[in-house]
Amino acid sequence: MTTVLQRSLADTPAANSQAILEMRGISQIFPGVKALDGVSISLYPGKVTALIGENGAGKSTLVKILTGIYRPNEGEILVDGKPMAFASAQAAIDAGVTAIHQETVLFDELTVAENIFLGHAPRTSWRTIDWKRMNGRSKELLQSLESAIDPTIRLKDLSIAQRHLVAIARALSIEARIVIMDEPTAALSRKEIDDLFRIVEGLKARGKAILFISHKFDELYEIADNFVVFRDGRDVGHGDLKMTPQDEIVRMMVGRDVKDAFPKVPVTIGDTVLEVEKYCHRTEFRDISFKLRRGEILGVYGLIGAGRSELCQSLFGITKPLSGRLTLDGQEIQVRSPQDAIGAGIVYVPEERGRHGLALPMPIYQNMSLPSLGRTSRKGFLKAANEFALARKYAERLDLRAAALSVPVGTLSGGNQQKVVIGKWLATQPKIIILDEPTKGIDIGSKAAVHGFISELAAEGLSIIMISSELPEILGMSDRVLVMKEGLSAGLFEREGLTPETLVRAATGNA
Repeated sequence: MTTVLQRSLADTPAANSQAILEMRGISQIFPGVKALDGVSISLYPGKVTALIGENGAGKSTLVKILTGIYRPNEGEILVDGKPMAFASAQAAIDAGVTAIHQETVLFDELTVAENIFLGHAPRTSWRTIDWKRMNGRSKELLQSLESAIDPTIRLKDLSIAQRHLVAIARALSIEARIVIMDEPTAALSRKEIDDLFRIVEGLKARGKAILFISHKFDELYEIADNFVVFRDGRDVGHGDLKMTPQDEIVRMMVGRDVKDAFPKVPVTIGDTVLEVEKYCHRTEFRDISFKLRRGEILGVYGLIGAGRSELCQSLFGITKPLSGRLTLDGQEIQVRSPQDAIGAGIVYVPEERGRHGLALPMPIYQNMSLPSLGRTSRKGFLKAANEFALARKYAERLDLRAAALSVPVGTLSGGNQQKVVIGKWLATQPKIIILDEPTKGIDIGSKAAVHGFISELAAEGLSIIMISSELPEILGMSDRVLVMKEGLSAGLFEREGLTPETLVRAATGNA
């Protein structure tokens, strides 16, 4: 069988070919806000177009228009030069548009084949599902992506990278011509990213037009051909990405130079707040020891599977340690549950904020007050005025951008969602805050704002443990760095003179 990846890139359509899809003068208006203001974008066969912009710039709104979830208030959409109205999600699919999201919209309890052919399964002459043909066709599609995934297993048994392959196979099954990839690499390892990019090159060779959304500039410059920049709901620049310096892209995004992405404030480090001694888990980590001081940002670095998140989840009481000792302000403590941790003054901002950190359908003010219900209730009854007052205090402190505190958290941009998670834990007045990948999926402008706020918290005396996979973030924000490798401590390094090479060598065992 000739696979997608074996096809010659010579088959890629010429750069000057007609756009498959054009959006002209698109505006989308919601009560109190104009999410898109006359934007235009063109997608070409065999080309990857990067859609770049800060959170809240309008990228998600554009994707929802392209996938038939929203109908624009103004403007027109042309497919092959002909006007087209995406009146529903099915209409977008019928026009050849499909989307692969950061958190793939698939169904855990269905098989791989059922997910691939959901809504368009092959039928027998009796109009029942032809399971043999569906499984066989699914296997062929997965093999074309150089994947040996069994089409009969349940989706819940697959890794995130494998789920992306299933989503791509689904796109091929409906013969999609326009593939939207929305932060597809956020939870992937470097090898999985390389595998994904090889598949993207194969899709280009088939003449697919790809809209690629990511906050990672190194990935965009590696995979994208063209770019469009959104700022405040408007398109403010477009062109050949390889010919456009990153600094220029950043200026378009934020309307200014971002000279200091890591605005760390010098802090006088205080006494030891938390001491971790020979902390062990049955399967995830062992013999971890370190001290955390008042006003310190302790970075935790390591490769995927090193045990970083698992260690911090145990410190917060999500999982129980096998052995070890925790001392807080000189007193030994037992953390058997998150309630114990919160009571001791330890809080945790999870990596997957949408899944584990927020109740997305609930309004901002209720999310903010969730861990502090004792302070916002009276005689067992919640007081909405108290909840609003608490939420308003931390929304102002964090410069939260939202139309109102009563809007659902799920309507906010990623950066603003992160502010809500941090705000709800700050409302508990903790001594220690654990931040797990605090800027994951956040644009460069919002990253600088989050970094600035983290630095301010440290200056106020809060002790911070910050897990990050991004070397610039670890080096730019940490006072010391704990490196983990395969569940063990691979070294504890002081900030002064620390280099990326030192951290990578420790994390990979090549010190």
